[in-house]
Amino acid sequence: MASPQIVWLRRDLRMADNPALYHAASQGPVVAVYVLDDEAAGSHAYGGASRWWLHHSLESLLKSFGSRNARIILRRGDAVEELAKVAKEVGADTVHANRHYEPWWRKAQGKLAEQLDLQLYDGNYLLPPGAVTTGSGDPYKIYTPFSKAVLEQFPPRDALPEPETLSSPGRWPESDDLAEWNLLPTKPDWATGIADFWEVGESAAHERLDWWAEEVGDYDDGRNLPSSDITSRLSPHLHWGEISPVQIWHRLKDKRSQGWKTFEKELIWRDYAQSVICQFPAYPTESYRDYDERTLWRNPNAGHLIEEDLKAWQHGQTGYPIVDAGMRQLWQTGWMHNRVRMIAASFLVKHLLIDWRHGEQWFWDCLVDADYGNNGVNWQWISGTGVDSNMFSRIMAPLSQSEKFDAAGYIREYVPELADLSDDEIHDPPDEKRGDYPVKIIGHREARERALEAYRKAKG
Repeated sequence: MASPQIVWLRRDLRMADNPALYHAASQGPVVAVYVLDDEAAGSHAYGGASRWWLHHSLESLLKSFGSRNARIILRRGDAVEELAKVAKEVGADTVHANRHYEPWWRKAQGKLAEQLDLQLYDGNYLLPPGAVTTGSGDPYKIYTPFSKAVLEQFPPRDALPEPETLSSPGRWPESDDLAEWNLLPTKPDWATGIADFWEVGESAAHERLDWWAEEVGDYDDGRNLPSSDITSRLSPHLHWGEISPVQIWHRLKDKRSQGWKTFEKELIWRDYAQSVICQFPAYPTESYRDYDERTLWRNPNAGHLIEEDLKAWQHGQTGYPIVDAGMRQLWQTGWMHNRVRMIAASFLVKHLLIDWRHGEQWFWDCLVDADYGNNGVNWQWISGTGVDSNMFSRIMAPLSQSEKFDAAGYIREYVPELADLSDDEIHDPPDEKRGDYPVKIIGHREARERALEAYRKAKG
């Protein structure tokens, strides 16, 4: 009988188009293992919303394995140590895994390869990070030439089917009980809105793709309209690997709409973010550009008034309805509309002059699709500190953005205290009609002038 083959699961919680699972199943009995390693990632251990999603995604995948008379072994602790223990318990020499590019996973992959035969596969991106280089063989730093080079290499690989069979080992090692990990909030259960907003798991991801295949044609214009919300909402399914970008690309590749072309570029942006963190592993915590950040940012740890500004932004109490609607949607659903993410993020770093890392950490804890690469790259883009970023001096005007992109319905949903205002008033409510809703934390013109002055000083 062939030796058991360990499959190390991380953010690849699916049966189909899972190269590690597919190749392991062809070589022997499969022992799939998921290790909850809260120490390796340090400040980027999974936040509350991510832990909620992880519980339900694992629960769904456990059922899928169970229907094939297979199991997933759950362990908690150091991933390398636990995998080595499982290998010893079942007499396995080989671990199959899809490559992950977060710095703690790259370190773990290196350590594991010293102890066992580690077979790594490319399964979570359109093209393997590092496969797209300049003419001189260097990785791209700027998105636009990177995306053009990716398109020149398309099509991506074909998607793999589910394994035809999953053979079982002679005996199963011990496994934790998922419920005992306490990934779900209880006292209080703040995730009821998230549960109402999402269906989790591989089947739910493909149902969402079926819906999106009919809607993607309207994406080019619709992606900017939060009240209509013509967005795929595939981001958490992609992040957790319940569906692969290759599966999505092949499903939509024959579309001829501008909406699909725009969405394809956003799939490529995921690849770009991984390329960035491969080049700059600390990118979500360290600014790329050399500014005097002590001059540029107001530090919430240095004064209670600045701390109160940060809390007002976090809790959706800035007095800017479009910003507050976005921040409340984030808290209630674990997700925020992409156009509003840009507005809310810009408001933190430019209107409030608060270091982008405070925003990155808040999003990391609150987003169900919190991704180390994407989150860091997006925050550095909006803050003007990134390798490829928006100029700091380009300061989004939230009031005009709200009106331009017809956010009245969106505001009514998430800022219900303003629901009775007219479309003309709701974007910038007059003081006498705000009721219990707060006044603006700072005026737009004042904030803009303050930000530009701080930027001039920071540049020296």
